[in-house]
Amino acid sequence: MSAPLPWLAPDEPLPPPGQAWGPDSPAPGLLAAGSALSVPRLKQAYRQGTFPWFSEGQPILWWSPDPRMVLPVTEFRLHRSLKKTLQRFRSTPGCEVRVDTAFSAVIQACAGMPRTGQSGTWIVPEMVAAYEALHAAGHAHSVEAWVDGRLVGGLYCVALGRAVFGESMFAHAADASKIALAALVCMARRAGVQLIDCQQNTGHLASLGAREVPRAEFLAHVARACALSDFEWRFASLYWDELLPPKAA
Repeated sequence: MSAPLPWLAPDEPLPPPGQAWGPDSPAPGLLAAGSALSVPRLKQAYRQGTFPWFSEGQPILWWSPDPRMVLPVTEFRLHRSLKKTLQRFRSTPGCEVRVDTAFSAVIQACAGMPRTGQSGTWIVPEMVAAYEALHAAGHAHSVEAWVDGRLVGGLYCVALGRAVFGESMFAHAADASKIALAALVCMARRAGVQLIDCQQNTGHLASLGAREVPRAEFLAHVARACALSDFEWRFASLYWDELLPPKAA
């Protein structure tokens, strides 16, 4: 039987991640409910490997799953078809990766794409406003795929030091979200980021090289990575060399 779920006052600290509900509970990984989605609260949560996830009509719910799905950036799986897509994207005029130029558009587009198995979105208006505030504070970022001046795909994530926490992706063109993820992997490799947090296990992420690790291992990584300095969030065409053969001069 699971312990009662803590309900948090606005300034009450989150419980330790080890107190999250276990695998035999109704909601494995659920840690607490309530509080607010302020910038300080979100920073505290991510620093301890916890994230908010709830639907319209629910209270704020805080999660710390065990195991945790992560993408080690050196293990990113570049399938042949994706490699061809990236090579074509890199060499085609009008195709470019941008960073943090359309954060609001990216998160709104992600909100329109439900997670697998869900009929509605978990990126409710309260979440959108919270992550836009976190973006304004310099701790949430968007990686965007553009074609001929049109935003066709992208993702947004949270970053504290060299800890990167993936949140959601969208695509309005074939493989556009994969292009954005590949660009993030390239940026992470250049910056010495080891892992991209994927939160929960999906077959799509597993096909790209993500895997589960014990929560204790993930939390140790987060503690080390958050203690490092922030890195510059930008993308240059030469960054593709992290995944593709260097482009001929």
